[in-house]
Amino acid sequence: MIRNIAALGAGAVFGLGLAISEMVNPLKVKAFLDIAGDWDPSLILVMGGAVVVSFFAFRVILRQPKPLLAPRFDLPTRRDLDGKLIGGAAVFGVGWGLVGLCPGPALSALVYGNTESIVFVVAMLVGLATGPRLITVLTNRPVPG
Repeated sequence: MIRNIAALGAGAVFGLGLAISEMVNPLKVKAFLDIAGDWDPSLILVMGGAVVVSFFAFRVILRQPKPLLAPRFDLPTRRDLDGKLIGGAAVFGVGWGLVGLCPGPALSALVYGNTESIVFVVAMLVGLATGPRLITVLTNRPVPG
């Protein structure tokens, strides 16, 4: 139960940060990505702040023997780049640039009831549900588990 409460609190803080920074506003994000036009560099401060906080927080947290609310740290071990990773990153980037939303801000933006956010989240859920099957069909191999 305490893990769920902590997750809810972390999600609420994350969503509040996205709302305050206006990363839930597709026009703001598109203006940030439009470096050849009417560029709005203000989101660099948001991203830079997140990188700086994460840089120092990870150094402190990973010195602990285990997380506060889990039996062990669950860190990625793979370091290679494969086609799925590069393709997924490309699709993510193109989608972010075209729509001005990515999953976290889109979920946070649902509280505003904007049609654009609702359509994005529905499309994202459809993609999550059908993506593994599509990969299986295209590659003739099941997606590893």
